[in-house]
This record gives sequence, structure tokens and C-alpha cells, in this order.
Amino acid sequence: MKKIFSILAVLFITYAASAQIQDPVDWSYSVKKVSADTYTFTATANIEGDWHIYSQTTGKGGPVPTKINFKNNPLITKVGVTKEVGKVKQVFDDLFKTTVRYIGETATYTQTLKVRGGVKTNISGTIEYMVCDDRQCLPPSKKTFDLKLQ
Repeated sequence: MKKIFSILAVLFITYAASAQIQDPVDWSYSVKKVSADTYTFTATANIEGDWHIYSQTTGKGGPVPTKINFKNNPLITKVGVTKEVGKVKQVFDDLFKTTVRYIGETATYTQTLKVRGGVKTNISGTIEYMVCDDRQCLPPSKKTFDLKLQ
């Protein structure tokens, strides 16, 4: 009977711990038609409290930089690079032993897209990012998006 109770206690604790896994970043996505064949994709990260995500331009050897991966769609061509807007801070990080660039509060990423001949299609992909505060880092996360271009 003690074994069963112990096993149930461990399972309950594991369940309670997993239910408390946090993600202090809330992502929202939108697409805006700019012209007959041009759209602007926007991903916005609203970041809670003292948490921050790392810039796309954080160097090697540091934390996981934010990266937007668009699923291959032969009807869509990316124009230029994904632009990042937010209050970027650059500091030497003792944990990673390198200079890092990060953004708190709000970060916005935009990408211009060209669509072939007015065809209706979707833009989809993932955003990979790592979130930290002054005391801890959470494991890298991936969020998916899928938006209609109309």
C-alpha cells in the first residue's frame, strides 16, 4: 500500500510541476496586404515582467537567438530580411560568457512577402526563441503560425 501511495504522490507532483511550466511570451501574428501581390507578415512578442528574448543578431556561443522559419511555399517569395523592432539591449552575459543582445516588453518582427499572380495561399512556419530573466532561462520554445493571404 505504501508503494502505491508513493507512486501516486510522485505522479501528482510531476503533474503539478508540468502544469506550472511557464511561457512569459505571448505571440500574435498578422498579415497586411500592401499591394496586389505584396504582403507584410508581422509577429509580435509581448513579454511579461523582467523576462526577455534574444535578438536575431545575438552572436554565436550565446543563447538561442529568435528565429522565424517560413515553411517553403512556391507561391511566396520573401523580400529582404526579417526586420526586428524593439528596445534592444546589449550586455556582457556572465552565464554565457559573451556579449548578448536582448529585447524585453515588446518585440516586433516584420517580413515583406511577394505572392505570385494574386493566388490565395497561406504563410506558415515557426518562431524559435529563448526567454530568460535575471535569475533563470527557460528551454528554447517553438511556436507555429499559419495565416491566410487574401
